[in-house]
Amino acid sequence: MEEEPFEIHDLDDFERIFTTSSLYQEIMTIYDGDEHGKFMERLDARIRNHDRDIERMCNHHYQGFIDSIRELLQVRSQAHKLKTEVVRIDEEAQESAKHLLMKSEELIKTRKVQSNICAAIDALTLCLPVLTTYSKLQKQMQEKRYYPALKTLEQLEHTYLPRVASYRFAQQMRDNIPRVREDIKQASMSDIKDFLETIRRVSARIGQVAMKHAALQYNMDPKLAMTRMKKHAPMPPNPFTGETYEAQSEAQSDEEEDLCAQDLINFAPVYRCLHIYTVLGAREQFETYYRQQRREQARLALQPPTNMHENLEGYRQYLHGVVGFFVIEDHVLNTGNGLVNRPYLDEVWDMASGKVVNNIRNHSSYCTDTHLMLSIKNLIMLFAHTLQNYGYAVNPLHELLLEVKDHYNEVLMLKWVQVFREIFDEDNYHPIQVDTPEEYNRITEVFPYHDASLEQAPFPKRFPFSLMVPKVYRQVKNYVAACLEFSEDLNLSQTEKEDMVRKSTNLLLTRTLSGCLATLIKRPGLPLLQLIQITINTLHLEHANVLLEHYVARLTGSIEDSSIPGIGRLQGKAMFKDIRGEAEEQIYTALRLKLDEFLDLASYDWMLAEPQGTSSSYVTDLIAFLSSTFCAFTNLPVRVAQTACMSACQHVAKSLMNMLLSEDVKQMSLAALEQVNLDVIQCEQFAATEPVEGFEEGALLMCFSDLRQLLDLFMTEDWSTYFHDYGSENAKYLRVNPHNAIIIVEKLREGEKRGMFSILKRSDKKKLLETVLKQLKQLTQQQHST
Repeated sequence: MEEEPFEIHDLDDFERIFTTSSLYQEIMTIYDGDEHGKFMERLDARIRNHDRDIERMCNHHYQGFIDSIRELLQVRSQAHKLKTEVVRIDEEAQESAKHLLMKSEELIKTRKVQSNICAAIDALTLCLPVLTTYSKLQKQMQEKRYYPALKTLEQLEHTYLPRVASYRFAQQMRDNIPRVREDIKQASMSDIKDFLETIRRVSARIGQVAMKHAALQYNMDPKLAMTRMKKHAPMPPNPFTGETYEAQSEAQSDEEEDLCAQDLINFAPVYRCLHIYTVLGAREQFETYYRQQRREQARLALQPPTNMHENLEGYRQYLHGVVGFFVIEDHVLNTGNGLVNRPYLDEVWDMASGKVVNNIRNHSSYCTDTHLMLSIKNLIMLFAHTLQNYGYAVNPLHELLLEVKDHYNEVLMLKWVQVFREIFDEDNYHPIQVDTPEEYNRITEVFPYHDASLEQAPFPKRFPFSLMVPKVYRQVKNYVAACLEFSEDLNLSQTEKEDMVRKSTNLLLTRTLSGCLATLIKRPGLPLLQLIQITINTLHLEHANVLLEHYVARLTGSIEDSSIPGIGRLQGKAMFKDIRGEAEEQIYTALRLKLDEFLDLASYDWMLAEPQGTSSSYVTDLIAFLSSTFCAFTNLPVRVAQTACMSACQHVAKSLMNMLLSEDVKQMSLAALEQVNLDVIQCEQFAATEPVEGFEEGALLMCFSDLRQLLDLFMTEDWSTYFHDYGSENAKYLRVNPHNAIIIVEKLREGEKRGMFSILKRSDKKKLLETVLKQLKQLTQQQHST
């Protein structure tokens, strides 16, 4: 069995192979045993045998070796030549191949470039639509054409990018697509924010145009809807055309007003944003955002200016903003593809109408200018007409107009309070005197007063009333016309309009005019003659109540039916009666106060020795005053004049009686009683003349009967008759009260102590007074016991 050959690469390989061979084993056996010498001998013998074999072989092949050496030497020279030739040829070939190698390399490079170009063309052909589309996308984004950009993005994502999916830029583009979508979303949202800001600014202008169109439609004044522009210094004309800038602006304003309200604003951003969010699957999010933002803008638009109540411009700007908001929302409702629906818009309008009504109600409550109130009413009506044209329910606004009407009537009454006060302050409270027919006609045209005796009387003529009557009558008519002016165009029926006017007129008469008259007649220091004239005036104003009823019926177009009680009647008649009653009481009070002024001038000397023989000066002046006063009662009702005259006489008699019985008078002389008696006689003579017609004979004298009987009793000293007849119905001194007689007797007794009479007379007088006093006290005791 042959051993496999070994490959020896280094000394370690040889050592390893040798130690594992059989020869090594044998050698080791020899070294380990005792055959080492034999082995060496045999090895030497073997070597010598081989040497002899080699020598024989060499000798045998020597000649051939020599020949081979010689041939090799020849070959060497030939090889050298060949080598030289080969080197030469190689150099020539190398020299010849240099250009070929260069061209080959160039060709290879060219082939590679050509291959790369073809590959690049193929790749660009494949990528070019992607890049073109992406470039188009970028351009659309720059131009803010977001909806086309979104379409382009979808085309890029689903059509072109899958074709170049192996390229890294495609992956980058694909990763960038969500960001681009978000950019489009944010950019469109920015557009809608700009749109919302724009419509917030121009809402008032849109509302103004819409209200102007409504004014033309309903035959109202278009200027009512126009905002008053601030005046600036005029600018020079255009140097090229010569046209003034004012004319240019007016022409531009006319062109703008010829447009519809919706033509004043571009709604493309809201449509575009709606489409974008719809494509992105976020339509609901956009609807929620839009409606929320518009609700916030509605709340801002519904906040009135702080000084809105000061002038009409504040109300106009406020309502322009509200109208503009809902005109815009109506347009979006009709063109927004469901962005705004009717329930949402009705909800916003319900909220807005309530706030508008409250704001106008609150601010108009501060208004005290009737002309401004009328303008506010017309503006509210125009506001209601405008929104009604767009389908909004305006019933709350009509109810608001009725509330504003009530406040308008209150303002009117406050204004007429001042009017009436000015009339009362300016009146001289003297009957009107006219000197010519023209003056007479001017009075009767204002106040239709007819009196046959006055018409037949010659000039100058004197009306029984003062200028207060025609002025008050005219102002009441003006008030009725002013009330009716507010009710125009309120869609009220004839009956409602008539009831409203009558109710307002009754309030004016029973509250305003009545209050002013009551204040007038209760004014401190009002002269008696003025009170009398006021009473006469109220009488004629009471008669004018029927004329006012006819005037109201004529203005409202109603038919009066006097057969139906309580229909079409004003309450002025009863009011004037009440006021006249108060004025009469004031007359009586003032008359008594004036009498007190005269009576306060009385300065009796209660210890007078001899009477003057004539009445006191203050009584003369008092009677002269009463005579002139009762002459002024001519135009008053007889009842009033009689009551005043009777009251005056009773007051004078009572005052004189009180003077006699006053505790301040401690003593009195008989002469002083005689002087009082003279004054009473003077008063009785005045009463007998009947200064006021219509009294029964002796009625006024009865006012002085108590005083007369008391004075007669003391003047005649007819005590026996008094005591004898006391208690009898036919007694001569029936009206003499024993208590009053006691007071005067005691004062006379005190007067006697001063010794004004002789001792004898004084003694007799004293005894008489003592006796009379004793008997009077007995009568008094009998009265108390009874």
